[in-house]
Amino acid sequence: MAKETAPRWDRRMQQRLARGEAAALGELYDRFAALVHSQAYRMLDDEDAADLVTREVFAQAWENPEAYDPKQGSMRSWIAKLTHSRSVQRLRRAAAFSYAAEHGEDAAPDPEEVERRVRCATAAARADYIVSSMPAPLRQALKLAYIHRRDYRQTAADLGVTEDEARRRLRLGLQLLSTANARPLDGASPPGYGRVR
Repeated sequence: MAKETAPRWDRRMQQRLARGEAAALGELYDRFAALVHSQAYRMLDDEDAADLVTREVFAQAWENPEAYDPKQGSMRSWIAKLTHSRSVQRLRRAAAFSYAAEHGEDAAPDPEEVERRVRCATAAARADYIVSSMPAPLRQALKLAYIHRRDYRQTAADLGVTEDEARRRLRLGLQLLSTANARPLDGASPPGYGRVR
């Protein structure tokens, strides 16, 4: 399946960053900082680490805008991929550091345990990314059903739609969410942009 070409805004943003327009970096930050920070926090469960990852991601986008390939997907997906990659690096370093602190300087954590933690964090961040990317009607239905504990009849009434439409929205939203754990670690990048290596 061929990927869609990136929207015009994405291509223009890359060009502006390549020209060194500081205003472009500000606009990119305004648009994606919440996504980056929430994804990093979801993976790292550490506010300071999420702040640091956020700074690193935007620094990387500023210093290397040519790394974005519009043929691979949207700017949003590229930024999410950078966030994922930085968060995984930090998660692995933190696991090694904490294990060495507990078991001696030369001790190394169990690689399988570290990768299990990375997979869990990746799946959680991917689920958040999927929910934030889905159309508002699906997101609203899932929020009502799973956060506010409404059944499909109550969800339909709250949304002002038919019960069949509420069931359809919930089913579609859950199908999208089911892909959060579907990919192996190697392909755990957000949907729509390349693969994390």
